[in-house]
Amino acid sequence: MTLVDVRTPDPKRFIPGATGDWEVIIGMEVHAQVLSNSKLFSGASTEFGKPANANVSLVDAAMPGMLPVINEECVAQAVRTGLGLKAKINKRSIFDRKNYFYPDLPQGYQISQFKDPIVGEGQIVISLGPDRQGQFEDIEIGIERLHLEQDAGKSMHDQHPTMSYVDLNRSGVA
Repeated sequence: MTLVDVRTPDPKRFIPGATGDWEVIIGMEVHAQVLSNSKLFSGASTEFGKPANANVSLVDAAMPGMLPVINEECVAQAVRTGLGLKAKINKRSIFDRKNYFYPDLPQGYQISQFKDPIVGEGQIVISLGPDRQGQFEDIEIGIERLHLEQDAGKSMHDQHPTMSYVDLNRSGVA
């Protein structure tokens, strides 16, 4: 999910520059794992700490003919998160393919959402500590979107002196 500050510019926060005053705006992309017993598009377990490649289905391994089936609990978790962020819940959302090659991404693409995410704009209010006058301040951080996507697997480079290994336990986790 991407966080964007949508508050009105506050001149007291500006920094003087050679060409005029500047306001610092910091954007963040935050990745969080959906709490679910199975992966986004397969029934494989999401249990952490299992031996390498213990939580892999034929869908996760991208075997020919395997079709993904959406995990309804992951969708429900995304909607609940969106409601908690006072965000717009989109009645229509679409999954896209992000095509790229990684050794730990057997499909050669990641199933993700871009143009039509499940959750649209929302907000979160953060309470800051006291300012110089001892006043507490709340700032509103705008949420641009929250979308579901598959995680890639994990390349492990410290298991052998000359080879890298791939662990697909995380591949397909929402």
